[in-house]
Amino acid sequence: MSTPEGAERRVDLTKMGEGRYKATNARGGVLPVGSGDDPDFTPVELLLAALAGCGAIDIDLITGKRAEATSFDVVAEGTKIRDDQGNRLVDLRVTFDVRFPEGEAGDRAREVMPSAIEKTRDRLCTVGRTVKVGTDITYGEA
Repeated sequence: MSTPEGAERRVDLTKMGEGRYKATNARGGVLPVGSGDDPDFTPVELLLAALAGCGAIDIDLITGKRAEATSFDVVAEGTKIRDDQGNRLVDLRVTFDVRFPEGEAGDRAREVMPSAIEKTRDRLCTVGRTVKVGTDITYGEA
């Protein structure tokens, strides 16, 4: 396996207060992260948002070549459990509710929707593929 040039990704996390952090990406984007005691997204919610967002981007790119969606909603959900393997999410589901305009272009977008979902699930969505395939995570001190 080779790593393409520019493939490395990084997010820095800094504590802002009790149970509150800010994630900063290389482009300067900032996202508050919380423990669930405030409106900030929790890490589990961020994982669900990443699954939804990753799939949404893929599907929007594929269907958008045929017609612009008139509405585009995605729900990502799962069940948090604790068992002999520790805390984790099971039964992950990503559901797309995408509507297209009437007419030939909308028909083409509707027609490609099932294959777009298959492609994002089976090949395109980096977040979903990482969760599905799995990878080791190294934890350590700087």
